Amino acid sequence: MIAVTRLNGTKFTINALLIETVEETPDTMITLTTGKKFIVMENSSDVIRSIRHYLRSIGVLAAITGPANAQSEGATS
Repeated sequence: MIAVTRLNGTKFTINALLIETVEETPDTMITLTTGKKFIVMENSSDVIRSIRHYLRSIGVLAAITGPANAQSEGATS
């Protein structure tokens, strides 16, 4: 879950695994896979940073990006 702020100042959390898109138009709009949309005060880079932090905390980001040197494994020069 990530914490975000509605335009009226109230804070709430969103399940980061359900986020489909994050757009700045100029307000930041988060669209879930369910079709529900939220306009939040945070800019898109802050929302994306929160999503990455959450995914890293549950081990998902490491699973899809692999080790830092995975790109060089098996490479030939």
